[in-house]
Amino acid sequence: MPSQSLEKDNRKGSEASLPLSTSTASGAPSMREFRRSSSDDDEPYWPRTWRAYACLLGCFFLMFNSWGLVNAYGTWSSYYVGHSLRTVDQLELNLIGGSQCFLVLLLSNPVGRLLDAGHFRKVIGFGTVFVPLGLFILSAVHPSSVEAIASFGPIWATQGLVVGLGMAPFFVSSSQVAATWFPKRRGLAVGYVACGASIAGVVYPTMLRYLIEAVGFNNAVRYVATLTSLTCIYSFIFATPNPVHEFHKPENWFKIRTWFDTDAFRNKAWCWFTAAVAFMFFGFYPVFFNLEEVSTVVLAGFGTRNSSGIGQAMPQAVSDEPLQTFWLLTIMNGASTAGRLTLAQFSDKTGPLNMHIGSQLVCSLLTLVLWTLAGSETDAIAFCVVFGVFSGMVIGLPPASVANILSCTYTTPETEALAKKKLGHWVGMMYSFAAVPALLGPVIAGHLITEYNTYITIQMWSGANLFLSFICMMVARWYLPCFDGESFAHHFSRKHASTKEKLRLGSDATAAGIVSPTALSQAPTRVPSTMPSREKIEQPAQSPERMV
Repeated sequence: MPSQSLEKDNRKGSEASLPLSTSTASGAPSMREFRRSSSDDDEPYWPRTWRAYACLLGCFFLMFNSWGLVNAYGTWSSYYVGHSLRTVDQLELNLIGGSQCFLVLLLSNPVGRLLDAGHFRKVIGFGTVFVPLGLFILSAVHPSSVEAIASFGPIWATQGLVVGLGMAPFFVSSSQVAATWFPKRRGLAVGYVACGASIAGVVYPTMLRYLIEAVGFNNAVRYVATLTSLTCIYSFIFATPNPVHEFHKPENWFKIRTWFDTDAFRNKAWCWFTAAVAFMFFGFYPVFFNLEEVSTVVLAGFGTRNSSGIGQAMPQAVSDEPLQTFWLLTIMNGASTAGRLTLAQFSDKTGPLNMHIGSQLVCSLLTLVLWTLAGSETDAIAFCVVFGVFSGMVIGLPPASVANILSCTYTTPETEALAKKKLGHWVGMMYSFAAVPALLGPVIAGHLITEYNTYITIQMWSGANLFLSFICMMVARWYLPCFDGESFAHHFSRKHASTKEKLRLGSDATAAGIVSPTALSQAPTRVPSTMPSREKIEQPAQSPERMV
């Protein structure tokens, strides 16, 4: 079946407007296949220079100081709600972490375009300054007394805005720079880099928990800022692309197609998958931001704060002791590392989007069922471990799933190279469109907690959005090829068309009075057949008088 072009004739000849293939030929790739350019064939499976592995560690630290700080925000939030911001609405507390997610995702597309143009030093240098700077300023504006009430504005401006702006260049740079050194191990390298976020989710909460107890909150933040400074400086020095990597500077920075590839909007699979990622961010980070608070008030005796009853969302007493529930967030982030390594090893075998769909379904069911029914420490730990493993796959697979969509879209020899070239652009646009849901998801969850004074609302909110994300991924999968090279949609449409054609032919024959060949063969005749029939063989010959 020839591939269908979604492009208009008047755009013929433009490199970015080569035809999109929505139906695949018999030799089209299945969901488990990826296309590699011929230039990669001469590359070794693993680089033979130390610079590649120094860069890999630098990119690991970039992820460590971007999504790693976001994953650890639950510990900061649990301290604020019990101490310096105990009079602030939960909606505003979630706004700090939501602002970080929003900025990281919103700026993904422009950061990716700047990296494509070769401005990696400026991009990474910007984050190297802003992330530690925001944390050091936070330690200065936060009150030193445990009983003091802090102002929400300065804390949001430093931790939410300044630190969030610094995180934004790190996220895209971490995977895009590392991939230039590992052309034949790109998925595995990006998977190792992604582990930086989950490992930071173990390191930062543990540091805060013990340092707050030992030296107080402000000094603990300064120690964290020092660690981020050292790791950011290392990344600035060593996280550099492969010298042989080609950069593509746009002819005009002010053209719309420089920032938005309109071909993506014509790809139904990409559009539905982008919607799936949007729903995912609506429900994903409210789990991380509020896990410790849920455990404190729901699991009797597990936290250090007193609560007025099971399910009550607001603590009734102030304590200078840190929460013991930080261990739950640490366990969840530690388990997430196992999930990220699993996807790095097996996503190419099962198909990234296939693995993503399964992981998304499991996460939604765990949130709707296991988290809501958890009433003991054992239940909570079990939820953190299992959800952590699958959440690592869910949050780490979107770039690989987009690559899967591209490899199934550009299938002809003339368009294969575009699948690799457009990857960063399509991934950046996908994350930019998910920025608003990433901001509103935790904020809405915080409002539900305050409005109904129970955490069952946030559990239902997160679980429902994760399940909607699963449904959108299934629709995206509908438009991609099966193992025989044809999509579910084409299988269904072809079968439906065949059924309609049979019904039409039957109705036309009936209306014209045409008798079917079977009916004709069974009609009586006056002319006897010269060929012996089954009846003549089985029965004795009849007399001529009985012939009608």
